[in-house]
Order: sequence, then structure tokens, then C-alpha cells
Amino acid sequence: MLQANSSPASFSVIPLIGLGFIKEGDNVGALICAACRKNEFPLVEGDILVIAQTIVSRAEGAIVDLASVRPSRRAKRLASKLRKRPELVEVILQASKRVVRAEQGHLIVETPHGFVCANAGVDSSNVHRRNHVTLLPEDPDSSARQIRKTVKEDFGVDVAIIISDTHGRPFRKGAINVAIGTSGIAPLKLFVGQPDLFGYTLRSTSVAIADELASAAELVMGEADEGIPVVIIRGYQYERAERSAQDLVRDADKDIFRR
Repeated sequence: MLQANSSPASFSVIPLIGLGFIKEGDNVGALICAACRKNEFPLVEGDILVIAQTIVSRAEGAIVDLASVRPSRRAKRLASKLRKRPELVEVILQASKRVVRAEQGHLIVETPHGFVCANAGVDSSNVHRRNHVTLLPEDPDSSARQIRKTVKEDFGVDVAIIISDTHGRPFRKGAINVAIGTSGIAPLKLFVGQPDLFGYTLRSTSVAIADELASAAELVMGEADEGIPVVIIRGYQYERAERSAQDLVRDADKDIFRR
């Protein structure tokens, strides 16, 4: 049986076990609800579900067989430069809006969602078929909304959904989980106009709440050998809003590193 800390001064990060392997056509929301009941851990109002992108992509059929891919000349050139498989590079290019950097074995691109990340989020891990890769969900916010709707219909409570993916960071070593889709939660917490400890008015401070919650969940997702693709965060006080994870993406014209 799952356990949660009920202290009002803290929140709990709880792995959802027994979900099973998610495959194409599965209803992720319904399977999450079934696993919660199996664990005698019903979801409650205000819970936050952090869900690994991989299972959403698998359920939605966002999977490509590399054997079916015919690489373009551009893909072959980049593959030779970066020492990557041409078919994989072709999939990345097709999933990209533009190439940001192609250096030192790294292919950094901007996706149609606006995310700047390695390999457009194309991933070969946690795929049950060899020689296959997963793509990012076409509309992660829409995926989050559908899962949230299913949970509300099943348990009768409103929860927040964060779909997460692992991204690297400029100027920092190591990857972290970030939010690529949200529903029911404001991804950013703004402190603009509020006083600091010394009475100065804050002019530009904001905190990427959804990213921080995704990273907190990742600490639990990685603890089990079989992987924990869904984590429940209980007790965290957040702003309820129907906003998009796109709120976390910095506009290109305001990004001094992409000018």
C-alpha cells in the first residue's frame, strides 16, 4: 500500500507501482486509475501526476521503425559529421523545426513545440521493439488534458497533470526532468511586484514550478530497476490554471543565446 506524508509543511513524492507496460492504444489515464485502486491509494483533489513522456508516446503510437526510414542527403552528411546513424538523424530532422547546433556529436534542434533540446526528444530507451524509437507526443498539453479528464471521470476529483521529459541544460552538466505538457496547473509562479526580504520590489523573478516538480518526480522514477513512469505529488500547494507548458519556453527574440 502506498504511503503519503500528510504534514502541511511538506509534500510527498510517491511512485505509482504496478502500472504495467504501456503499449500503443492503451488508455494511460484509465491504467493510472486502475493502478491507484490496486494500491489502495485513491487520488484526491489537488494531487499532481507527473507522467514520463515515453509512456504517453507509446500509447499514442509515436513510434518509428528505423528500418523503414530512408535518410536524406542532409541526414547522411550530419550523421557522418556527428557519428550517428543516418536513419536516426533523418527521424530527428523530420521531428525538428530547425537545427540549432550540430557539433561534437550533439544534434541540438528546435521542435515544432518550441523546445530546444537534443535529438528533438527522439528516444531509443524504454521501447519494447528493437530498432524503434519514440517521438515526443504531437501535442503534450492535449495529452495531459485527456488524462486529467479521465481521472476526473473515474475518481471525481480534479488533479494536475505534468508530462515530463529529460533534457540537458546549457552551462550545466547532467540532465534533469522538465515539463513538456501540463493541465490544471500554472507552470510558472510569478513574483513580479512582490517585495523581497529587504523591501525591494521584484521586477522579473519567476520560478518554473512545473519543471521543479518534474525534477522532484524524477528522483523517484529512477529508483526502481523496472522504472516508475508515473509519480504522484501530494500536498504541494499550486496555482490551478488551464495553462500550457509553452509558458516555460523563452521567446526566441528574448533569448540572447539564440540571436
